[in-house]
Amino acid sequence: MTDFDAESFLKQLTTRPGVYQMYGADAELLYVGKARNLKARVSSYFRASGLTTKTMALVARIRDIQVTVTSTEVDALLLEHNLIKSHRPPYNILLRDDKSYPYIYLSTDDEFPRLSLHRGRKRRKGSYFGPYPSASSVRESLHFLQKVFRVRQCEDSFFRNRSRPCLQHQIDRCTAPCVNLVSAEAYAEQVQNTALFLGGKSQELLVRLADDMEQAAAALEYEKAAVYRDQISQLQHVQASQGIEGASGELDILAVAVDGGRACVQVLFVRNAQVLGSKTWYPPLKLDETGAEVLAAFLPQFYLAGGRPIPGEIIVTDLPDDSEALAAALTHQAGRRVRIRANVRDARARWMQLARQTAETNLQSHLAGRQSTLERLQAIQELLDLPALPERMECFDISHSSGEATVASCVVFDQNGPRKSDYRRFNIDDITGGDDYAAMQQALERRYRRLKDGEGSLPDILFIDGGKGQVAQAMQVLEALQLNSIEVVGVAKGVTRKAGFETLIRGDTGRETRLRGDSPALHLIQSIRDEAHRFAITGHRARRDKARQRSSLEGIPGVGAKRRRELLRHFGSASGVANANVDELKKINGISATLAQQIYDHLHGSGQ
Repeated sequence: MTDFDAESFLKQLTTRPGVYQMYGADAELLYVGKARNLKARVSSYFRASGLTTKTMALVARIRDIQVTVTSTEVDALLLEHNLIKSHRPPYNILLRDDKSYPYIYLSTDDEFPRLSLHRGRKRRKGSYFGPYPSASSVRESLHFLQKVFRVRQCEDSFFRNRSRPCLQHQIDRCTAPCVNLVSAEAYAEQVQNTALFLGGKSQELLVRLADDMEQAAAALEYEKAAVYRDQISQLQHVQASQGIEGASGELDILAVAVDGGRACVQVLFVRNAQVLGSKTWYPPLKLDETGAEVLAAFLPQFYLAGGRPIPGEIIVTDLPDDSEALAAALTHQAGRRVRIRANVRDARARWMQLARQTAETNLQSHLAGRQSTLERLQAIQELLDLPALPERMECFDISHSSGEATVASCVVFDQNGPRKSDYRRFNIDDITGGDDYAAMQQALERRYRRLKDGEGSLPDILFIDGGKGQVAQAMQVLEALQLNSIEVVGVAKGVTRKAGFETLIRGDTGRETRLRGDSPALHLIQSIRDEAHRFAITGHRARRDKARQRSSLEGIPGVGAKRRRELLRHFGSASGVANANVDELKKINGISATLAQQIYDHLHGSGQ
C-alpha cells in the first residue's frame, strides 16, 4: 500500500462533527478519534511543525483514513467509544478493567434480614448500598457493621440449620437470631440503624442512638445504655475519619497525573456524604496526551462500558474540551442530569486536592517500579545476550496431587509486569498420572500451535519451571513447530529448594548458570516463576475439588438426574446406593432389573 496522500484527502474533508479512523499497513486500525470539526482536527496531524515524537510516529504509519459524519458531537463521542471498545486500536488509551462494582446488600424479605456482599445484577428484593471500589472495601465495611450493629451476615442455609449460637455470637459480633436469642423487634431496630448508616444519615442515627441511651439509663438498663454509648463512640470515630463534613449527594472525583510517558487516574467514590474508597488506573499512553486528553479518553470508557453506576456529579482536575458533549452522553445513559465540573469549593475542593496528591504519589511510585523493572529486564538481556530488551516473557508450570487433576499454567509478563489477561490454564488429560514431561509437552503444544496460527503474540523468552528434562521437552515441541526464535530457559530449584539457589538452564546450549542472590535478573525470574506456580496450584485445586464433589452416581448409563434423585431419596446417600444389592435397587420406581444390574456393576467395578 502506498503512502497516504494527506493533501488530497484534506481538501475534500467536511467540517461537520464525526469520527475518524486511521489505518496502517494491511488495513490495521491504528487510532480512532472524534471531532467537532473533522477537517480542523484531522488537519492538525499533518501540520509542518509542532507535532510530538509519538504523534509523528503515528502519522508515519498512516496509509488510509476513513471518516463517519454524525449529526452532533455527542453522537460522535458515542460512536468513538463503541469503535474503541470493539477494535481496541493500539494508539488509543484503553481501559482494561471493566469489572462490575460490589455493593452491600441488605435483604428485606426475611424476618431476620442479612447483610452481604453483592456483585452483578440487582435481582433480589432488598436494599443495595454502594457501589464500593473493591471487594476488600466492602469487607472492611461489613466487618465494622458487624462490630457495631451485630446484624447477621451468615448464609441462609447456615442460619436455618443452627441449634445453638455460632462463634460470631460468642465474640459479640451477632445477636444470634437463629436460635431466638434476640427479639424480632430488637433485631429490626439494629437493621434500621444499619440502613441509616449505610444511607449516609449518620447525624440522624447519632441523635436517635443518644435518645435511646438516655431512655435506657433513665429506666436503669445500664447494660443496654452502654451498648448505645459504644455504638455512638464508634460512629463518631468513623465520621471523624471520613472528614467529608459539608459534602452531600453522589459524586466521583477523578484526578489525573501525567509524567514520564505514563498517566495515573485516581477515582474517589463518595456516596451519601461518605467516602467509600478509591481506585487507581494506569492507562498506557501511546501519544503525548495531556491530563485533559487522558480524561477525555478515560471518562467514556469508564462510564459508558455498562455496569458502572453514573453519579449525578463528576469532579475532575482537568476539564476535557468536550466535557459538555460528554456530560450530555452520560445524562442520556443515566436517564438523569449528570454534571462534569472542575471548579469546586469547600469539601469538594479538599477531596479533589487529596485525589490529585494521591494520583501524583501513586504515579511516582509506579514510575519507580517501572525503572526497577527496566533494570531487571536489562540484566536479563545481558545474561542471555539478547539483541534487545525482552518485550514478552512466558512461564509454564505443572501442578497435580499424585497425578490427580493435572493442570498446566502459562503466565505472561511484559515490560509493565504481569499481563493477566493473557494468562492461560490447561487441563491435562490422556497421560500417565504424574508424568510431568508428558504434561508439559501437551501444554506447550496446545499453547504454541495456537500462537503460531495467529491467535496471539509469541514470547521472546520461554521460562520452564523444571530441570534439563523439561527444557529438552520444550525444545522438542518448539522445534517440531518450527518456532526457533524463542529463547528457552529452565529454572531448576537447587538442592535446598530455597529461593536464591536456582540454576538457570539455557535451552539452546544446555549451559547451566547460577546467579548471585542479589541479581536483578534472578529476582525477576523468581517473580515470574512464583506467579506461574501460584496460578498452576490455584487451577489444580479448583479442578481437584470439582472432581471430588462429583457424585459417584454421575456417569452411570441410563441414570439421569431424576433417577439419581430417587436413588438418593431411598438410600439416603451415594454410599447407601453402593451398599445396596441388585434386588434392593430393583425396588426403586423406574429402575428395571437390567438397569439395576448396570448400576451395581458400575459402582463395584464389574464388567469395566
